[in-house]
Amino acid sequence: MKAKVRTSCCDASDECCGEPSVIDVVKEYYGKTLQSNEDLLSGACCSLDKPPAEIRDILPLIADEILSKFYGCGSPLPPLLEGMTVLDLGCGTGRDVYIASKLVGETGRSIGVDMTTEQINVAMKYRDEQRARFGFKSSNVELLQGYIEDLESLGIEDGSIDVVISNCVINLSPAKEQVFKEIYRVLKPGGELFFADVFSDRRIPDELANDPVLRGECLSGTLYTEDFRRIMAKCGWADFRYTSIRNLELGGEVGRLLGFATFSSRTVRAFKLTDLEDICEDYGQVAYYNGSVPGYPHFFELDDHHRFVTGKPMLVCGNTASMLSNTRYGKAFRVIGDRSVHYGAFGACGSGGAEAEPGDRSAGSCC
Repeated sequence: MKAKVRTSCCDASDECCGEPSVIDVVKEYYGKTLQSNEDLLSGACCSLDKPPAEIRDILPLIADEILSKFYGCGSPLPPLLEGMTVLDLGCGTGRDVYIASKLVGETGRSIGVDMTTEQINVAMKYRDEQRARFGFKSSNVELLQGYIEDLESLGIEDGSIDVVISNCVINLSPAKEQVFKEIYRVLKPGGELFFADVFSDRRIPDELANDPVLRGECLSGTLYTEDFRRIMAKCGWADFRYTSIRNLELGGEVGRLLGFATFSSRTVRAFKLTDLEDICEDYGQVAYYNGSVPGYPHFFELDDHHRFVTGKPMLVCGNTASMLSNTRYGKAFRVIGDRSVHYGAFGACGSGGAEAEPGDRSAGSCC
């Protein structure tokens, strides 16, 4: 599994100084080495999570070739997408792009970006067929071949995207900070980043991080969770949330080489909001969910420790209040209170998600 891989000098391009770049290696692995998702050596790029009902209903409408050659570790498609503009980074053969196409409807747009010729060609081949399967008069899908580190060169403008999604791709990038900077740039104010990826509990040594197979299997290029937190803060996200976390079990040669670290598949939700603070602060605010998000009549989960039961008051921190009020989810929530009075740090922050009644700060529910 060893090969010399260039990690500097034109890493987001395949034109440079002789040695293969990380980008070159990933293109080769996903364009030529892998012929279907059955060729994967580990379960890192495979999702075991059951997708929501609205996505399960769409999957039978997706062409078989798209599904068989698609790689991902989750189902990063949030609700309330009708009429939205969705951007999928590293769209591959286009499974999530086409699911998003159906969810946003004919008034919305679904844009996919991928650098691998073989993958994007499969997605492009089915553009008109998927339009017909969905019963649309015209396609709302745009597919672009290029790099997720440089969306500007593809003509994706500042503040033009409602939702950015990605499915087990950012770990493959050699320039992750630049990816998150680009995401922040293209999102509209209040826009959402919702992505699934593989993370590690420590930094992976360079000799393993640059191994072509381990990189291609979405493992050795993973972000250490604390470095991810630092990058997010640097790029504009003072707060983000995990919606799910699943530890991965590695076996065989992959496990022998990487078994010293713990890897997890995580889905992340973050919003482009300028009023978020770096810890959860208590302003005495209370949120009510009205049950109006399609598919979620009884409760809505913002993250892995915020379950809002329909009609039930829940004490929230200032960051959560903003996420519920100043985004497209605002029509589904009523938040009482503002930031005029501060009660200190949100009580029991990180307690695991116990719901709190108004006035009960002993059962804090924020991150």
